Amino acid sequence: MANAWSSSCSSACHCHKASCDASRVAHSRSVHQRFQSTLTSNAPESIVSTSTPPREDTSGNGVVPTLPELVALRQAVAGRRPAQRGRFGVSGHALSPLRGRGMEYAESREYVAGDDARHIDWRLTARTGRAHTKLFQAERERLSLIVADTSPSLYFGTRVRFKSVQAARAGAVAAWAAVRDGDRIAALRGSQREAPIPPAAGPRGALRVLDALVRWYARPPEDDAGLGVALDHAQRLLRPGSRLVVLADPASIAALPAQRWPALAHHHEVIVLLLTDPLEVAPPKASLPFLGDSTVGMARDAHRIDVDLSVAAQRQAWRNEFGRPLEAALAQLPARGVRVQALSTQAESASWLPLLGRNRPLVA
Repeated sequence: MANAWSSSCSSACHCHKASCDASRVAHSRSVHQRFQSTLTSNAPESIVSTSTPPREDTSGNGVVPTLPELVALRQAVAGRRPAQRGRFGVSGHALSPLRGRGMEYAESREYVAGDDARHIDWRLTARTGRAHTKLFQAERERLSLIVADTSPSLYFGTRVRFKSVQAARAGAVAAWAAVRDGDRIAALRGSQREAPIPPAAGPRGALRVLDALVRWYARPPEDDAGLGVALDHAQRLLRPGSRLVVLADPASIAALPAQRWPALAHHHEVIVLLLTDPLEVAPPKASLPFLGDSTVGMARDAHRIDVDLSVAAQRQAWRNEFGRPLEAALAQLPARGVRVQALSTQAESASWLPLLGRNRPLVA
């Protein structure tokens, strides 16, 4: 299969709705790198479904994210889960992974010299015949960090919206969930030049992150250094008990060494959202027309290339490129303590919220 393909979009793709030429260039660039493309005007009708699930918000065009679109997603978070509340009514903060003198009861252990006598667990002491003391869990402000993969392969889509737009929307949902939970919010991408969005609490912190997501996912950044660099930066910011939400293309996850995840998951709540498109996951058994780009000197030559996915060899090559990285991530990451979900371009952007807040062992 040729690596120098670029797409020619049709009315079946959301590209035709965009008025921004930069979006079209970004879309073409993503196809050039990883076979990804939308359909041409004479593509088979079977490629594009005539029915799509209802969208929870239609203010965006599906090609580039907009700030009003991301702000509106706050409604998708409201009412999903109440903020955590301490024993004495202190709300909005996460439980610290460190046990000591706090407000929320954690466990009891045998009394040792120097323990506060006021915290003796009298019931357990009477039941066992040995003095026990209560340990409490302090509440503290948690950091929610959003790591944005800006691989060119994300700036593409055939259903409802681009994968890049879905990534921005999922990141916005994570930011508003952090506001709801009383967390400080930060965000970063793989770049050696751009500094992370610094942690801040409340709607003001969320809006800073949303503004960054709009910039990062409007077009592929020229200085993208990869998801590995982004995770390196993230490790410097995270503290035990933080929440880490990674927005990534499955191919970016496949490029990372597997040993990176257990250390992160041992100390933090780690969630990975894999951005997918239906054309990647379930391509039609048909011939897909593409336009190949080649540049000779200052002249640019475009020629048609047909990829016949009814041929077993071509279909297997397609599956190796798009299907296997997704399957491997879904199978391997949970075994390393990471919560993972595939998020299609046609799915509800807040559908991954049930991953938040599941019980996990405390880390000292």
